[in-house]
Amino acid sequence: MEIGIDSFAMLVTDLKSGRSQSASDRMETVLAEVETADRVGLDIFGMGEHHRENALDSAPAVILAAAAARTRTIRLTSAVAVLSAADPVRLFQEFATLDLISRGRAELVVGRGSFIDAYPLFGYDLRDYDGLFVEKLDLLLKLNDAPRIAWQGRFRPSLNGEGVYPRPHQERLPIWLGVGGTPESFVRAGTLGLPLMVAVIGGNFERFRPLVDLYRRAWLSAGHPPEKQKVGLHAMGFVADTDEAAKDVFFPGWLQMFTEAGKERGWLPPSRSQFDAMCGPRGAFLIGSPQTVVEKVLAANETLGGISRVTFQMSTAALETEAMQRSIELPGTEVAPLLRHAAAADR
Repeated sequence: MEIGIDSFAMLVTDLKSGRSQSASDRMETVLAEVETADRVGLDIFGMGEHHRENALDSAPAVILAAAAARTRTIRLTSAVAVLSAADPVRLFQEFATLDLISRGRAELVVGRGSFIDAYPLFGYDLRDYDGLFVEKLDLLLKLNDAPRIAWQGRFRPSLNGEGVYPRPHQERLPIWLGVGGTPESFVRAGTLGLPLMVAVIGGNFERFRPLVDLYRRAWLSAGHPPEKQKVGLHAMGFVADTDEAAKDVFFPGWLQMFTEAGKERGWLPPSRSQFDAMCGPRGAFLIGSPQTVVEKVLAANETLGGISRVTFQMSTAALETEAMQRSIELPGTEVAPLLRHAAAADR
């Protein structure tokens, strides 16, 4: 099982003191975080894509290219690239270039995004929400296979054999499909034979098992080799020396993020008791001591019928730089070894 970190390069403000980081300082801490993840042997570092005032990740390939120059082995991925609002040609070129800079460490997780800001920003109609994604995914996958293709669609000018360069260092870029809770998305990933990255931001893992089963059935029905299936899990995560320390550091930024999101979406403000429940044995937050997090990851692995990758979204704790560094170190030095030991014991 691969272990990694996802970041949204969030700008967080302490609601009590008003303390915050400048955008430049926050970007420097993001790059320091990926350096630490590389140093402690984590497998993956992912950068999200948002077009909002409190996030600095509108150009993830640029951030990941800077990270590539500072790291040696960690794989670098989008988390997720908002493909519906992007030009697949340009997206492919950006990540192929990243792959060259990193000598074969680039990946893509593509999806429709959890916010809709990118659609009006780039001139797209939300009524085309699904059609945009289906068409652009088709083009991206074809470009990954060959530099010169003949292609025609509704939302982008046709291609008639023009060369799309550069080509990546790898034979093909690994492309994962990022999904939330839409059954059609799980089926699509299985039918196309794409690795699946499931974003779980609340609730529990049990409710995603039927959807993951849809993916696996669609995969087999399409004739793809069973051993090639990959299911990844993206969840809120934070690791500290004790459960209480992890929760206390993570909660203020989480509260700020979901309070702001709630104003837009009509949610009630979240509470500490709701947060604590999500950190409990049945909740979907991977927050706590190394042993607690290992137990929850193993439980999620069993619940979902086997997972290949887990990535922790921990950037709401951005202001606590020392605790953030510790939370990146612990998955590499303690969580991953404990998971490997558990896997070996099951053989």
